[in-house]
Amino acid sequence: MNRTIEYTIPESQNGLRVEQFLRRKGYSRQNFTEIKRMPQSILVNGIHYYMRQTLAAGDHLQVCICETESSEKIPPVKLPLNIVYEDEDILVINKPAGMPIHPSMKNYYNSLANALAWYYQDQGKPFIFRCSNHLDRDTSGLTVISKHLVSASIMADMTKKRLVHREYLAIVKGDLTPPTGTITAPLSRKEGSIIERTVDFDHGEEAITHYKLVKKENGHSLVSLQLETGRTHQIRIHMKYLGYPLIGDYLYNPDMEHITRQALHSYHMEFPHPITGQKMTFTAPLPSDMSAISHL
Repeated sequence: MNRTIEYTIPESQNGLRVEQFLRRKGYSRQNFTEIKRMPQSILVNGIHYYMRQTLAAGDHLQVCICETESSEKIPPVKLPLNIVYEDEDILVINKPAGMPIHPSMKNYYNSLANALAWYYQDQGKPFIFRCSNHLDRDTSGLTVISKHLVSASIMADMTKKRLVHREYLAIVKGDLTPPTGTITAPLSRKEGSIIERTVDFDHGEEAITHYKLVKKENGHSLVSLQLETGRTHQIRIHMKYLGYPLIGDYLYNPDMEHITRQALHSYHMEFPHPITGQKMTFTAPLPSDMSAISHL
């Protein structure tokens, strides 16, 4: 993947070293280590610079990223891809339910990573899979893929700083009461299981979920959920803890009467673009299996 990122140095940052300027843009220490290995990776007014050299107001700085290797052990497979948005730095995908994010022993050829490996190979480009928000296999909706090492690092940092705002839609059985609230219940791995999580006030990691009833229909509630933290199975565990587990959830509430996967959809995302800083907003409509339940 080749990507040239360009900056014009403002008066307010006159005299900074290249490394200082890029740190303020969100570049990580690991980014610097990798960029330094790339040929002619830093150009200022067309001249090769080192990270320690000084910038002047009005300088034209170019960061030339050249990644030639591809992710190992991800075989390219031609699978449908619903690309919501793409530019030189990120991809936003509307992932279907039933598609894992990463290949695994039992899902080696049907993951989102396999589909993207094919997508890149078809364009003759190297492919390193960098997913910024990981959805469970049976959770549908929006996920962000970073296309190079810098956008990946900045997306990860924005997630830590809670600048990536995510809204999910879920369906639970019954009338959600109270209709709005915040669930604060730390989560940890369930003893004896490598998959399941549980509420654990003694040893769990902080987990915060805000929820709001969207509508009630035929004995079900459609719920909007916003995450402050992104723990594994957070929504699924928190809603069960509240007394309203998601329907169709084979791990935590195997109520398969109306749907055979957890009724959870990554509906809406907002975040600053990792390179330009522009506000990015995406929405993926409720998929048909969930929409059918909410209109029973």
